Amino acid sequence: MPTGLPFELIDYIQFLDVTGRCIRADKRGYIDKAQAEILTRLGISAQNWLVLTTQFRQCFHGAVGRAQAITDFCQHQHLKKRATVSIYQKLIT
Repeated sequence: MPTGLPFELIDYIQFLDVTGRCIRADKRGYIDKAQAEILTRLGISAQNWLVLTTQFRQCFHGAVGRAQAITDFCQHQHLKKRATVSIYQKLIT
Protein backbone atom coordinates (compact mmCIF):
# COMPACT_ATOMS: atom_id res chain seq x y z
CA MET A 1 0.00 0.00 0.00
CA PRO A 2 1.43 3.42 -0.91
CA THR A 3 2.26 5.86 1.85
CA GLY A 4 -0.11 8.79 2.06
CA LEU A 5 -3.15 7.13 0.49
CA PRO A 6 -5.09 4.55 2.49
CA PHE A 7 -5.96 2.46 -0.57
CA GLU A 8 -4.48 0.68 -3.59
CA LEU A 9 -4.59 1.93 -7.19
CA ILE A 10 -7.47 -0.39 -8.11
CA ASP A 11 -9.47 1.04 -5.18
CA TYR A 12 -8.77 4.55 -6.46
CA ILE A 13 -10.00 3.68 -9.94
CA GLN A 14 -13.15 2.16 -8.45
CA PHE A 15 -13.51 5.30 -6.32
CA LEU A 16 -13.48 7.49 -9.42
CA ASP A 17 -16.05 5.27 -11.10
CA VAL A 18 -18.35 5.35 -8.07
CA THR A 19 -18.00 9.12 -7.83
CA GLY A 20 -19.03 9.60 -11.44
CA ARG A 21 -22.00 7.32 -11.06
CA CYS A 22 -23.12 8.96 -7.83
CA ILE A 23 -23.02 12.41 -9.38
CA ARG A 24 -25.15 11.35 -12.34
CA ALA A 25 -27.98 9.36 -10.76
CA ASP A 26 -29.97 9.68 -13.99
CA LYS A 27 -27.41 7.73 -16.00
CA ARG A 28 -27.33 4.02 -16.67
CA GLY A 29 -25.07 2.20 -14.24
CA TYR A 30 -25.79 4.54 -11.34
CA ILE A 31 -24.39 3.25 -8.05
CA ASP A 32 -26.24 4.11 -4.86
CA LYS A 33 -24.28 6.24 -2.40
CA ALA A 34 -24.53 3.47 0.20
CA GLN A 35 -22.35 1.25 -2.00
CA ALA A 36 -19.34 3.56 -1.82
CA GLU A 37 -17.27 1.37 0.53
CA ILE A 38 -14.13 3.41 -0.01
CA LEU A 39 -15.85 6.51 1.37
CA THR A 40 -16.50 4.61 4.57
CA ARG A 41 -12.83 3.62 4.76
CA LEU A 42 -11.86 7.27 4.25
CA GLY A 43 -14.37 8.47 6.82
CA ILE A 44 -16.24 10.72 4.38
CA SER A 45 -20.02 10.61 4.06
CA ALA A 46 -21.44 10.15 0.57
CA GLN A 47 -23.25 13.49 0.91
CA ASN A 48 -20.04 15.33 1.82
CA TRP A 49 -18.15 13.63 -1.01
CA LEU A 50 -20.72 14.85 -3.51
CA VAL A 51 -20.35 18.39 -2.15
CA LEU A 52 -16.56 18.11 -2.44
CA THR A 53 -16.66 16.82 -6.01
CA THR A 54 -19.40 19.06 -7.37
CA GLN A 55 -18.86 22.30 -5.41
CA PHE A 56 -15.12 22.30 -4.68
CA ARG A 57 -14.48 25.81 -6.01
CA GLN A 58 -17.42 27.24 -4.08
CA CYS A 59 -16.19 25.64 -0.83
CA PHE A 60 -12.47 26.36 -1.08
CA HIS A 61 -10.56 29.45 -2.07
CA GLY A 62 -6.82 28.92 -1.72
CA ALA A 63 -4.95 26.08 -0.08
CA VAL A 64 -6.79 22.97 1.10
CA GLY A 65 -5.63 20.43 3.66
CA ARG A 66 -5.49 19.43 7.28
CA ALA A 67 -5.47 22.20 9.89
CA GLN A 68 -1.75 21.90 10.68
CA ALA A 69 -0.77 21.93 7.01
CA ILE A 70 -2.88 25.05 6.40
CA THR A 71 -1.42 26.72 9.49
CA ASP A 72 2.11 26.01 8.25
CA PHE A 73 1.21 27.26 4.76
CA CYS A 74 -0.33 30.48 6.13
CA GLN A 75 2.71 31.16 8.28
CA HIS A 76 5.01 30.59 5.33
CA GLN A 77 2.90 32.88 3.12
CA HIS A 78 2.45 35.46 5.92
CA LEU A 79 -1.33 35.06 5.81
CA LYS A 80 -3.44 35.80 8.88
CA LYS A 81 -6.57 33.79 8.06
CA ARG A 82 -7.03 30.06 7.64
CA ALA A 83 -10.30 30.35 5.72
CA THR A 84 -10.49 26.78 4.45
CA VAL A 85 -9.83 24.95 7.71
CA SER A 86 -13.38 24.97 9.08
CA ILE A 87 -15.03 23.84 5.82
CA TYR A 88 -12.37 21.13 5.38
CA GLN A 89 -13.02 19.84 8.90
CA LYS A 90 -16.77 19.89 8.30
CA LEU A 91 -16.60 17.97 5.01
CA ILE A 92 -13.67 15.62 5.57
CA THR A 93 -13.92 14.61 9.21
